Amino acid sequence: MPSLRELYPIPDIDPCWTVPQDFEAAFDWNYDDGRKQMMHLYQKGKDMQWDALDRIDWDLAIHEENPMEMPDESMGIFHTPIWQKMSNKEKAEFRRHAQSWMMSQFMQGEQAALICAAKIVQQVPDLDAKFYASTQVMDEARHVEAYKKYLSKLGVAYPMTKPLQTLVDQALRDSRWDMTYLAMQVVIEGLALAAFGNIRDMAKNPLAQQLNAYVMEDESRHVAFGRVTLKEYYPHLTQAERDEREEFLVEACYLMRDRFEARELYQHLGLPVDQVVEAQENSEFQRHFKSMLFQRIVPIVRDVGLWSDKIQAAYTDMGVIGFADVDYEQLSENDNKRAAEFDDINKQKRQGYVEEVAALGASGGVAAE
Repeated sequence: MPSLRELYPIPDIDPCWTVPQDFEAAFDWNYDDGRKQMMHLYQKGKDMQWDALDRIDWDLAIHEENPMEMPDESMGIFHTPIWQKMSNKEKAEFRRHAQSWMMSQFMQGEQAALICAAKIVQQVPDLDAKFYASTQVMDEARHVEAYKKYLSKLGVAYPMTKPLQTLVDQALRDSRWDMTYLAMQVVIEGLALAAFGNIRDMAKNPLAQQLNAYVMEDESRHVAFGRVTLKEYYPHLTQAERDEREEFLVEACYLMRDRFEARELYQHLGLPVDQVVEAQENSEFQRHFKSMLFQRIVPIVRDVGLWSDKIQAAYTDMGVIGFADVDYEQLSENDNKRAAEFDDINKQKRQGYVEEVAALGASGGVAAE
């Protein structure tokens, strides 16, 4: 199997990206029992570990012309004359590349989360937070593994987008541990959850559905981790410190909103980039998709106390202020429920196979591969 880097259709991408670090590693010599809520998250993080090679049914096929079996209306190009003029073969190739681009961004974001979680383990001053962050490191490694395996099935992958790279660079370079939390646990992972959910709920392909459902089950805990920690920490900051974090938050949210423009995808496929992006921005489906991306972020931002007029004005401008009253706990419960549903499906499939083999063995037949 080739390395995923060999599947990039865009040439001259550096094989490695390095970000200089300048922060202090904190040791907690208290070794106390920790906060009840944080230790509960840590216990859940331990209990809910899973194996990407075992839990996901990798034998499930992907559709040749529409790998995730997503509706064409979900693509910005669908609303342009360019799409109407494409042959069926060209449309199939575009779907494969567009869906590979999306899943590639998930994978790239998961590696960023892996590195940020490791940084949090070093930086955060409290041992209970270090404990939980250590479980997140394992979670993120598993997610990178799973998306890498999926992209290998698609046969094409894309590098990290510039907006995401900019935000990750800021999160890693900043020496303050809470800024890494704010960028990764709240903004990047909050937005990713909504994007994962879009595929889980709209795709018809079972492999794409369950992959994203299982990752969401973990990510819901990660966002909750950021929520618990920052909600306790931010009331102790000065107004100037809070203003600085809100400035960063506004910029980060605009960056993430623009993360899904997919300019490099259209450029690689030889399409008129500005025309496609404009059509995408005018698409009712895409406008709805971009607003739904903030369904998980806005209530968390409000809950941690970064809710000044500036923040509210930015979210009003984005058309997402209405998500402030969303019940995040209910969303998390639904994430867990959907993951359990896929577990039940796979369990029934395995049980059916066992029963088939047993019946064939009793009759002297041979099980089908």
